[in-house]
Amino acid sequence: MLKKRIMQVVWLLPLLLMLLPFAGIHAESQPASSRAVYIIPVHQTIESGLQSFLERAFKEAHEASAQLIVLDINTLGGEITAAMEIGNLVRDSKIPTVAFVHGDAASAGTFIALNANEIVMSPGSVIGAAAIVDASGREVDNAKHISYWVESMESAAKMRGRNPVIAAGMVDKNIVVEIPEAGRTFAKGQLVSLSYDDALKAGYSEHTAATLEEVLSFKNVQEAPRIFVEPSTAENLSRILTSPVAKTLLLLIGIAGVAIELFVPGFGLPGILGALGFGLYFFSHYIAGFAGIEEIVLFVLGIILLIIEVVVPGFGLFAAAGTISLISGVVMASYNTASGLKSLGIAVIPAIILIAIFIKIFKRKGVWKKFILSEEQKNEEGYTSSSVKDHLLGKNGVALTVLRPSGTALIGEERIDVVTFGDYIDKGRKIKVTQIEGTRVVVRELNEDEIG
Repeated sequence: MLKKRIMQVVWLLPLLLMLLPFAGIHAESQPASSRAVYIIPVHQTIESGLQSFLERAFKEAHEASAQLIVLDINTLGGEITAAMEIGNLVRDSKIPTVAFVHGDAASAGTFIALNANEIVMSPGSVIGAAAIVDASGREVDNAKHISYWVESMESAAKMRGRNPVIAAGMVDKNIVVEIPEAGRTFAKGQLVSLSYDDALKAGYSEHTAATLEEVLSFKNVQEAPRIFVEPSTAENLSRILTSPVAKTLLLLIGIAGVAIELFVPGFGLPGILGALGFGLYFFSHYIAGFAGIEEIVLFVLGIILLIIEVVVPGFGLFAAAGTISLISGVVMASYNTASGLKSLGIAVIPAIILIAIFIKIFKRKGVWKKFILSEEQKNEEGYTSSSVKDHLLGKNGVALTVLRPSGTALIGEERIDVVTFGDYIDKGRKIKVTQIEGTRVVVRELNEDEIG
């Protein structure tokens, strides 16, 4: 039964992983022109999934020798690490880029816009307020992190000929920023946030446009073919599954499901869910471009080694090697090492609790049946211990050795180790069993009357 359930888990993983080579197939887009304009949306929270999509979109634009890339920006920000990578992608592009802000370009979105060659803002749009916040939305008061983010924002502003002090004031509220061109002063305690007209006056945008058509007219490319790049279904799924909460949940399901199936086989469902959890984890990270074949092979090798340890115990060597291989595969497949370790660490604790609950409830199943005696062997049910001598009570025999007070006697047809109550009995004397105490047979010497 154990081998059967293990095989169920094993075949599910390769089946899911076989789908990975087809994961990069995207929905068909319009035929690319050698001088087309690529319009790429940045409408979602800035995270690793968006980074993967933008890398794919920029690659397509470069391969098509596009003449312009328009980043259609409307975002409230997101992860700084992802924003840094996207900013580098925009900055290093050999194709001119325009950031069209038609809603908000807040926080990390501001950094992406600052790396574009030009910024065009629509009426009512806002840019700025790029303070570092934690998961709950509270500002992070860490001088080291703030300093690094200020430096990054200033560098992006300088590169495009913009006032770096304004960029610094968008991050650090302790900086007093005066913008005489817009008649604005941001006192200490205020983060710099610019409306579309103030941004134009302060040199933080080059033009105001209400629509994409106006943006293209401003760049004099209104007659150029347009390619609207959209995230594929796989990329949208990947964006959801690579989020911190989702990938932690997938790891929890994977660890608990596979472990329960291995230790308490017979259900099938935990093993299937575990395989799906791990499969979706690697599938989504493969789509996002974070996981390669090496990480997947490393993970599968870890599962195989753990199975070998369960089936053929190897004094913990297979278990140790499998654990290291599995953890390495999971962490290396993540966006970065810190993110992978954090998700894995959070997932392990509730997974262990779930596994412990299942083992406690179904402890008489699976591999635990090998270590736990599941039935009581009672005398009334026909089980007898070889050491029980109750049947000898009251029987006579003869001492085969001197009893002082212990020795050997022949009682009936059995040679039995016996003991007296302290009496000395010579070899060959007649004896009688007077008491049985477990394996202890107590005898006394028969008198003449009893012998006669």
